[in-house]
Amino acid sequence: MLKKRLIFTLLYKNGSFLLSRNFRLQRVGDIQWLFKNYHFETISDAIDELIVLNLDDDETKIPGFLNTLKEMVGHCMIPVAAGGQIRSVEMASALLAHGADKLVVNTACFEQPELVEELVSRYGSQCMVASIDWTGPDNLKVFSHSAAQEQGLLHDHLKRLEGLNVGEIYLNAIHRDGTGQGYDFDALNAVPNDWKVPIIMAGGAGHSSHLSQALEHPLIDAAATANLFNFVGKGLASARRELLQCEAPLAKFDD
Repeated sequence: MLKKRLIFTLLYKNGSFLLSRNFRLQRVGDIQWLFKNYHFETISDAIDELIVLNLDDDETKIPGFLNTLKEMVGHCMIPVAAGGQIRSVEMASALLAHGADKLVVNTACFEQPELVEELVSRYGSQCMVASIDWTGPDNLKVFSHSAAQEQGLLHDHLKRLEGLNVGEIYLNAIHRDGTGQGYDFDALNAVPNDWKVPIIMAGGAGHSSHLSQALEHPLIDAAATANLFNFVGKGLASARRELLQCEAPLAKFDD
């Protein structure tokens, strides 16, 4: 069976990592706090990938984010995807130059689809992750600009992204974000027939059982959590052990 992935998502702004609940942000700590509380030297034993998103729209803060990204990459031996404020090829190139293996785009998919196409052409589909912020319950809708602007129906946007040839979809439920109540699988009803693009489920995981439910779903290729407190300390490693004990289709790193 093809192995699935466990992903940890970090939200960054102005030198700090943040906890998000329904896209309301709370500062938690800086990079030293992160290293101390998540045993970063061994985090690659717990997760398959790391996603780091810069939420700061102040362009003068970009160098600080790039330096933080580089420092983080130096402490973990797993693939890292980075995004936030990717409005140019130059910004995308800077993220890759500072250690990112993949690029995460969201607003650009609406406002600059030609940029997304160029990045796919330059770096390949496997390098591109399209993040979708969506909510329901009726007429599932997608949003951009950190969930501030409505952009239409989820089904239509998925078809648009398929046409852009992105390599993965990061499907994030706004109404479950940071709640720890579990994922909302309603979004999968909007997935077009014969869908081939890998889906990362995000928004709502607060326990290993939530991760397990996602990994069991045939349409889902990876389960992500951004919940800094529910998986603090060795919580991610414990979650992976529990998932493997339940025969979740994850890689066993000690094999």
